[in-house]
Amino acid sequence: MTKPSVLFVCVKNGGKSQMAAGLMRKAAGDTVDVYSAGTQPGAAVNALSAQVLQEFGIDISGEIPTLIDSGMIRDIDRVVTLGREAHVEPVPGTRFECWDTDEPSERGIEGIERMRLVRDDIAARVDQLVVELHEAAES
Repeated sequence: MTKPSVLFVCVKNGGKSQMAAGLMRKAAGDTVDVYSAGTQPGAAVNALSAQVLQEFGIDISGEIPTLIDSGMIRDIDRVVTLGREAHVEPVPGTRFECWDTDEPSERGIEGIERMRLVRDDIAARVDQLVVELHEAAES
């Protein structure tokens, strides 16, 4: 059985992709190699993102936003972009997918409540992805 790998990408690598990576590490443990990066990384992890993951016992406060590069993608089984703004050039042999995540701010929901809804949407998608990766690794 091969150990699958996944790279989560958003623009700043400070919110959604860091949340997805943290949630995946918790859900999959050491059965999946997990990475995150941004197309235009910010300076730090979003404080509200870190706060709502802390509610699940996940600490991403020490993570550092990283710039994506083609070398990072080459050895990854799956690249997941989060949101509509991040775009990554496909690399042959790597599966790409986009999660058009919930954006509560479009409904007037802001602050910690917004971030909890984003977290919950990403968590459900991560749980499904863990199942898919494990099934693919076993076949």
